[in-house]
Formats: sequence, C-alpha cells, structure tokens
Amino acid sequence: MSTSAPALSRASGTPAAQARACALPNLWLPYCQMQTAPLPPTVSHTQGTSLFLADGQELTDGVASWWTACHGYNHPHLQQALLAQAGRMPHVMFGGLVHEPARTLAARLADLLPGDLERVFFTDSGSVAMEVAAKIALQYHMNKARTGHDPQANQRRRLLSFRGGYHGDTMGMMAVCDPEEGMHALFGPALPSQILADLPTSPEKLAALESLLSTQGHEIAAMLVEPLVQGAGGMVFHPPEVLQTLRRLCDRHGILLVFDEIFTGFGRTGTLFACQQAGVVPDIMALSKALTGGMLPLAATVARREIFDAFLSEAPEAALMHGPTFMANPLACAVANASLDLFAREPRLEQVAAISKQLREELAPCRTLPGVRDVRVMGAIGVVELEKLDNVPELGRRFMQEGVWIRPFRNIVYLTPAFTITPEQLRKLTAGLYRVLKAELTQQPRPKQSPPGKTHSA
Repeated sequence: MSTSAPALSRASGTPAAQARACALPNLWLPYCQMQTAPLPPTVSHTQGTSLFLADGQELTDGVASWWTACHGYNHPHLQQALLAQAGRMPHVMFGGLVHEPARTLAARLADLLPGDLERVFFTDSGSVAMEVAAKIALQYHMNKARTGHDPQANQRRRLLSFRGGYHGDTMGMMAVCDPEEGMHALFGPALPSQILADLPTSPEKLAALESLLSTQGHEIAAMLVEPLVQGAGGMVFHPPEVLQTLRRLCDRHGILLVFDEIFTGFGRTGTLFACQQAGVVPDIMALSKALTGGMLPLAATVARREIFDAFLSEAPEAALMHGPTFMANPLACAVANASLDLFAREPRLEQVAAISKQLREELAPCRTLPGVRDVRVMGAIGVVELEKLDNVPELGRRFMQEGVWIRPFRNIVYLTPAFTITPEQLRKLTAGLYRVLKAELTQQPRPKQSPPGKTHSA
C-alpha cells in the first residue's frame, strides 16, 4: 500500500488545510470538519482535575472528559484496582465464561439501583448499552407474543423518543435522536422510522402525547428518555414529575420505560441516579460514562426481573442474541468496582451539593450579559444558554487562554466538573467562563485567530 500523500493533498484543498492534515496525518477526529478545524492541543498527562498539555500549559478541566472523570484523574484507588487486575487477568471472553469482577459489579449495581433492576448486561459504550436496551424491549414483546401471553405484542415494533434527546451515534440510536437538534439528519433516509414526541412539560404537550399514544401506543415497544437532563441535546432540564407522568402512561399502554442514565447516572444530578428524584423505577436502564470513573470504557444495560424472565425458555430463539467481544472486560469491571468503593466511602453526593451551590452563585452574573437566554444548574451541571453562538472553536480557544478546558456546543456553554474539584479550581472555571462570555457578548476586542471550524458535539 502506498504511503505517499498526493490524494490527501488533493482532498485537503487550501495550503492551510494541507498543513493541518500533515500535522495529524493518520487521525480522523470526531465531530469536526478537519479541513477547517484548528489543530487540537496535545495532552501529555493528567492529574486531579487538570489537563497538562505538551507545551507545558495546565488547564483546569470543566467537563471531566465528556462527563466521565467524576473522581478526577489518576485517582490512586482506581489505579491500584487496574494494576492488580492486570496482573491477574486483563481480559477473557464472556461467552461461555464468567469472572468475579463482573459478578461482583453486577451484584453491587443491583443493590444500588432502585426497585428490582437486577439483571445486568455489560457492553463497552453508552450507545451500545442503549442499542441493547432497545433490542431487549423489542424482543420482550416478541417473546410475550410467541408464548401466547400477549398475542398482540408482535405489533410493538417501534420506539418512542423525545425532541431534544440524544442516545448515541450508532445506527439504531441515530434513529431515536432528535433529527433537527441532533447531528444525524444526513442519515435520515437510511434509518428505521421511529416516533418522536415532545416531553410532557406542559398541559398542551401532555395532551398531545396522550393523543399520540391513544392511536399508536399499540405499536410502541419502549419509550426512551434521558431522566431530568437531556445532555447533548442542549443540557435541557425537566422536573421529576415528567418521569412520573411517563411511568403512568407506559403502564397504561403496556409500553416499556427505558431510562438513559449514561450522563445522569452516578451522582451528576445530585442523587446517585436521576430517577431516584422522581421515585420512578424504569423497566430498563442504561449506564456508562462515570461507571468506571472515566478510566476505562464500560457500560451496562440493567433490566427488571419481569423483563429478564420473558427471555427464559426452552426455545433457543428466546435468548438475547447480543455479545460484544470485550463485554464485561475484567479490567473495566475491576475499576468500576473501585469507583463504587469511592462512592461508598467518600462524600461524593455532598461534594455535588457543594458544587451545585457554588455554580448557582458564581454563574448568576452571566444572567446580566446581553444575549444570554438562560442560566441553569442541576447537581454538578452548570449551563449558560445563549441566544446564538457563531464561533464555537474560537470561544474554546479563548477559554484555553484563561487556563480552563470548556467545550461549548451549539449555543450552550456548560460546566460538568469532577466531583473532587476544589472551590478554588471551580472558581477558576466560573470566572474564566464569565470573562470570556463578557468579552464575546459585549464585543470587546480580542486577538485575531484563524477561521474557526464548526462543531456540534457536547
């Protein structure tokens, strides 16, 4: 195979674009147009709540590496668990075999989760965990129809999700993301047709959802929702009562309720799981991100007892036919167990409450800036929503000049720091955020930069 670069140069276009391509000759980066996007900084190492760049700059991380590093970076308890497990067994297939780290983790999750959410299926990413949740929901109804318990259940072949929602970038999950607010409109013609509705946050929206379910409820296998916070869809909050309404509607229409707690799980909203604030138990829950404290990829799809029981049969075709190669990786399971240790013995929820209080106080001045639509806080999530934001990468570079790593998307600037962040470090984030937004929104002079690329990702 040729290693020369003429094709790359032809595709790259301008000399500036060619220079960027040559600087990253083999990488394909996510969520950016690599012909126009500025070169990203190189991280050399991490520690605590800081990213250290190859050029020596230290950045206080305001997003905890896409909301995963809840205990901060390089926590010694997580590192020790990783090294100890690596010395025993870094990996073994989970097909036909099991191992103690997975057994222990599944039991601990079942103990922590509300109700009878007790059967844990491990995967290695949030998107796949939600794919499995959808497959479980669909096959649950197929199995009920096959056994004669519900002959009409075979009609339930569709999924209902909500505007503003985001559940991942895999093919099945693209079909249930918001096609307008999300990133997947290009793939619309290739995706299965699912059902999109508004969250019932007002009497009018509730009436519309009830009307939809009265005519199409018999077609719907599952309702998918991010409880309390729609993350990548714009950090949109909704009250716990919405989840209670969804539970009632699902029970009335025989629909399974699936909670995507990939972002909200493990303390981010102020309780260990967001659903606890509503007193609602979903039929299926997906977990990932902070499950391992951000150290290794791992995800889990957890089902209630009744859901699992529908897959028990003498018929092989009733089994769940899914099995990622690296599912229940022992290293990841060991680190996840260590992460649960930290939640048990360190005051994580108290830390989240303190972060929440500080975010409310220190982001409040942003309300006075022109062009700010809303400032909102829930748990360790602080959001400044703007009327518009035209130069996202430029804003990101200006945050770096303040010594902070904040990654805006669309018209949203947000903070989701590690729970272990100190008040001083958090103040650096909020102060830097305010200074940059003030300069941007009041059109204060700023240094010239290269033309920004475009990004949509959180």
